[in-house]
Amino acid sequence: MPVRLLLLALGTFAMGTDSMVVAGILGPISADLGVTVPAAGQLVTVFALGYALLAPVLATLTARWPRRRLLLTALAVFSAANALSALAPTYGLLLATRVLAAAGAALYTPTANAVATTLVAPERRGRALATVLGGMTVATALGVPLGTWVGRADWRLTMWLVTALGLAALAGLAALLRGLPAPTAAPTLRARLAPLGRRRVLGAAATTLVFFLAFQSVYIYLATAVSGATGGDADRLSVVLLTCGVMSVAGSWLGGRLVDRAGVRRVLLAGSAVAACAFAALPWLGRSMPGALVYAVVVPLAGWAVSVALPHRLASIDPGNAPVLISLNSSALYLGTAAGGAAGSAAVAVLGGRWFPLAAAVLAAVACAVAAATTRDERSPASASASAPAVAARS
Repeated sequence: MPVRLLLLALGTFAMGTDSMVVAGILGPISADLGVTVPAAGQLVTVFALGYALLAPVLATLTARWPRRRLLLTALAVFSAANALSALAPTYGLLLATRVLAAAGAALYTPTANAVATTLVAPERRGRALATVLGGMTVATALGVPLGTWVGRADWRLTMWLVTALGLAALAGLAALLRGLPAPTAAPTLRARLAPLGRRRVLGAAATTLVFFLAFQSVYIYLATAVSGATGGDADRLSVVLLTCGVMSVAGSWLGGRLVDRAGVRRVLLAGSAVAACAFAALPWLGRSMPGALVYAVVVPLAGWAVSVALPHRLASIDPGNAPVLISLNSSALYLGTAAGGAAGSAAVAVLGGRWFPLAAAVLAAVACAVAAATTRDERSPASASASAPAVAARS
């Protein structure tokens, strides 16, 4: 495995850890800064919203930058932002640093994917992309539980951990990433958004947004949902999050194979329906560790299988325009995450810490309905499978 690919993956590992690790340290943050747990959850919301809104704009503004300079700048901004997060004395300043970190991530992740394809022979590009994107998956499996464990006594240590990961990737790429080809012409911002005028593209993006709205409205506040099982113990919560992470990896693997065999529509409907049932059961499952672990197995399996089907569906609409369509899926995903943070906060406030997952069950049912309504003309597994290799390489 080329070292440069592993360094690119280290960067995506840092980004993935940073985007979701706050969900595991909401308690320490709220206690230290004197805010409520739902308010602390908005740190995830602003990161996701910042990423979703800034990614297409920054990609357009930096289209002519040399790729090496862009990657190093992105990692420098990201690392500095996390160092500032670790030092932030107030909640308001911490929110601002999360937006800055999102800007670094929005610059880095799509560029790292593009650069990965230039470092290997054409027949190995799919594996190169899988390596770089694998950093995000491994972050879910290892980075978030590790960050939660590190921050059990002081949440600022978690931010320093992410800073160290970003700086390690920065140092490695600065030393080894040279001789990249000049950037090619990139689509304008208008061109990036133009596909949303097509009904099928808009329906697919809406499905992504609503599903992640449901999924993240629970994940961000999972520590609250399973507090009956963990009793507030950070080690027990780390076990739950580690299980979620490992099953997320399994769900991604399973989703790719199910899409090829059963088609996108069946995976979307089955996955969102299973997630809805699990959310509805969480008020009871979250009262004991065995129940919490059952949830941590079922929902990531279903959710990450769906997360594979979503970009697959968008890219199969127009394989020749897949990179732009995949970027729209990413923006919809992060918008859903941002909305999920707000929705989860409101649900906790209205329904309480035990019962708020019922709101996610309703949202997941809505996601299932949206998927059913917008995939009526996309039922053929064969048509989906035809573009699977290309989509797997890009997503």
